[in-house]
Amino acid sequence: MNITEMQNRIQNARVLDFGTLFNQSVELFKKVWVQGLVTLLLNMVLAIPVIMIVYIPLLFFGFMSALTVDSSYDSYGDTGMSVIMVIIVLIAYIFMVVAMSAIGLGLKAAFYRICKLKDLEQLGKEDYFYFFKKPYLAKTIKLGMVFTGIAVLATLLCFLPIIYALVPLSFIVTVYAFNPDMSISEIVKLGFDLGHKKWLISFGLMFVAGFLGMIIGFLMCGFGVYVTSSFGQLPAYLIYKEVIGFDDDNEQMRRIENLNTI
Repeated sequence: MNITEMQNRIQNARVLDFGTLFNQSVELFKKVWVQGLVTLLLNMVLAIPVIMIVYIPLLFFGFMSALTVDSSYDSYGDTGMSVIMVIIVLIAYIFMVVAMSAIGLGLKAAFYRICKLKDLEQLGKEDYFYFFKKPYLAKTIKLGMVFTGIAVLATLLCFLPIIYALVPLSFIVTVYAFNPDMSISEIVKLGFDLGHKKWLISFGLMFVAGFLGMIIGFLMCGFGVYVTSSFGQLPAYLIYKEVIGFDDDNEQMRRIENLNTI
């Protein structure tokens, strides 16, 4: 399915029913809550090395700075060391944000692929590291940078833009999950096209699902929040499925036959 066909499907999409999609989210959650929990735990585990890589050098330079500070009242300290510290902290912070964004995006995209397997009852491997393998690792990192840049820009533009951007950003991950061979610009464009076309119902479903997941999680002695956190991610998958859909085997076979006849 090329980008033009996908855009046509978005523009000609039928009206979606809130109640139907919510019920589908509940049914799908029953099938994938374990996979959602595994995804969250993997995200936390993979975050530990990133945090260590960032904070160990910062601690080292912090100790070095403390040892070199002149204790006399007539000295203002070494300004050169202060500038170096600021630069190191800034670089480390940017690295941490981009790395965490790429890890979260890759795992979430893999989770959506697993959702498709469970939803359509297809046979396949539950590969949580699908987007960290060689063919897609570089694109996952670049898309993580773009994702972070859009989120930061929307935040700097005040409160309302980040609320609007939350929906397209969610669909960027969904589009990437099922179209990893598209260019980054095409993935971002489709994410915003779908997010803009179905913004209201998408935001409503994500808000309600996320809120209910949080409440039910707290009622499960707090730890349940980790179990129910994936519930708020399911509406994006279901809306993508209803609006754009997937290439089935028959359609792919027809394309192969058409290519052979040319």
